[in-house]
Amino acid sequence: MNIESHVIEKGMLAKSASRIMSTIPTNIKNNALLSMADALISRKQEIYDANSLDMKEGKSNGLSASLLDRLLLTEDRIKSMSQGLKEVALLDDPIGEVVRMFTRPNGLQIGQVRVPLGVIGIIYEARPNVTVDAAAICIKAGSSVILKGGKEAFNSNMKIGEIISAAAEKAGLPKGCINLIETTEREAVNKIMTLNQYIDVLIPRGGAGLINAVVNNSTVPVIETGVGNCHVFVDESADFKNAIDIIINGKTQRPAVCNALETVLVHTAIAKDFLPLLYKSLCNNSVELRGCEKTLKILPQTIKAEESDWENEFLDLILAVKIVDSLDEAMEHIYKYGTKHSEAILTKDYNNSQRFLKEVDAAAVYINASTRFTDGSEFGFGAEIGISTQKLHARGPMGIKELTSSKYIIYGNGQIR
Repeated sequence: MNIESHVIEKGMLAKSASRIMSTIPTNIKNNALLSMADALISRKQEIYDANSLDMKEGKSNGLSASLLDRLLLTEDRIKSMSQGLKEVALLDDPIGEVVRMFTRPNGLQIGQVRVPLGVIGIIYEARPNVTVDAAAICIKAGSSVILKGGKEAFNSNMKIGEIISAAAEKAGLPKGCINLIETTEREAVNKIMTLNQYIDVLIPRGGAGLINAVVNNSTVPVIETGVGNCHVFVDESADFKNAIDIIINGKTQRPAVCNALETVLVHTAIAKDFLPLLYKSLCNNSVELRGCEKTLKILPQTIKAEESDWENEFLDLILAVKIVDSLDEAMEHIYKYGTKHSEAILTKDYNNSQRFLKEVDAAAVYINASTRFTDGSEFGFGAEIGISTQKLHARGPMGIKELTSSKYIIYGNGQIR
């Protein structure tokens, strides 16, 4: 395979399809999404077989348990992908929505309407469900998509892509609306990042290495999705039971995702009473603690935290714990080590909660709730393309509206300037 020619061909197909996609009626897009959902279920055995190959290779290559969990496709996960397509079909179509309309003194009527981005390129790692989520949300947003998954999920992605592409085309969408790069070679990623002629925006979804590589090397405009070094600050007025439940949920439900909890900051006034209770619950959930020097005095069995632990996205059953003297110290720690993804305060103090909301700079800031809610589905957006941690165009969970642009339409009756 000539990789450069292959990528360019996919770009040309996507660009051609994008012109048709921008005018496709809502009902055809919705019918295509429902057909894709049904196809995943009717051909699930093919997906299992492809995923088994990826799992076998992943184990042979020494993938961690958390990465293998992200890679695994079970019956429930395939049903969830299918259901996600159906949920996107139920969402309002943003294309053509009038954002605003106003009349100038000279009689010109000026409107701003939502339009598709065009061709969206997505580079992602070992989660094959992203193939479905990304395709669904791009289709509903009236764009075509080029998908480049990680080598760990290559067989799964190829099979899923084959299934949903065929279903979409059979339902009336243009050939090339869903495109998968059919190679694991790094050269393909490098080419995608310079395909300005065909790709309108590029979205990396994965770990820090992938995101930084795309941000630093792409000539195609990038929407940066974020590494999730997420914190919870347990204030001195926090309810202990709620705090422990929230921390356990944030760390253990799915430790390998970007909205999982990585660091707990505990107010010194409650540390002696709170930390032993937290430690017991974490041990019951097989979580390894890495604590500051003050934490070690209360929990001497804890591993001493290194400087790198404060900035690390563990993506595993590992949790850093630090005792702080004040809300200000907690926010300073988050400012220094956070990745502007999701941050939470657990408190009964209204003033502290409002200061935290106002002063912490992140895509999602919580009071008395788990950071695990930073998710398009949980926010009611349907499937998401990722969590944007930048401030331009989109921030937070990127749903359908975040994958649109706008244009101005002007009605006149002979006005000249």
